Formats: sequence, C-alpha cells, structure tokens
Amino acid sequence: MALSGLTPFTTWLAATPVSQAIGEIHWITPAVQCVHILAIAVVMSAILMMDLRLLGLVGRDDAMQMSSRRYLPWVWWSLPVLFVTGAALIIGEPRRSLQNPTFLLKMSLLIAATALTVLTEQPLLRNAGFWHNRKGVAKVLAASSLIVWVAIVICGRWIAYTQE
Repeated sequence: MALSGLTPFTTWLAATPVSQAIGEIHWITPAVQCVHILAIAVVMSAILMMDLRLLGLVGRDDAMQMSSRRYLPWVWWSLPVLFVTGAALIIGEPRRSLQNPTFLLKMSLLIAATALTVLTEQPLLRNAGFWHNRKGVAKVLAASSLIVWVAIVICGRWIAYTQE
C-alpha cells in the first residue's frame, strides 16, 4: 500500500528521544489527549453555533457578522492547540497515525473544513450582510461544514480501530 512508503520516516521518528519519552512517561499521552479533546470540543461548539446561525436555526435576531465575531476566534485559537497536541500524539506513536489511512482522511477533511470555514466567514469581514441575500448558498456551506467537521471527529476516533 502507498502508506508503507512512510515506514522509514515513522521508524526514525519512533526512535527519537522525544517519541520515546512520550511513550515511556505514562502520563504524557493521556494529558495531551485530554487537552486535544477539550480543544476539539471548543472548535466543534463554535462551528456548530456559527453553522446553525447560517442555517437560520439559532440566533436569527443576531447579525451573522456578530455571530462570526463571537465564535470564530474560538476556532482559530483552538486549531493551533489541536495542531500542537496532535503533533505530540503523532510523535509519541508515529506508526499509529502516519501509516493509517483514516488519519490521512482526517487530515484531508481538516483541510476541507478549514477552507469551508474561511469561505463562509471571509465575506463577512468585507460585508456584514453578505449572506443575507445568499441564504441558499449559506445553508449549503453550513450543512457541508457540519458534515465535514463531524466526519473529522469520527475519523479521529476511528484511527484507533484501523491500521495500514
């Protein structure tokens, strides 16, 4: 399989002192996982609120730009936390992630979800009422965003059950 091309890299990474320390110090992985999961909860909550607003299911009295300003910073501040904690988890067990097709799917979906979030929120920076006359497109983007973010969470959980 194509993922076996990563074997030399994952073998090298697993042999590094940092990887070995993460594996040998038993509290590191659970602590990092806790922070990772909390950051996921923050991102998912903020995305859910913004997408439900775009779908017109909550906060109809609030301008979309106001909802974006309220929730989007939580997303952008949590993503670096997810990156750092995710990197630590990968370094601790590189074969488990880097050679796992579900992990690669998760990373691809993360790129798509980030693009959807930017596509949805970027126009609001220039025009507060941008989505007011484009409700159909806004709803498609919001529904797509929710589906992709939920798929990311499912893939993240599924990594433990799949291997190359």
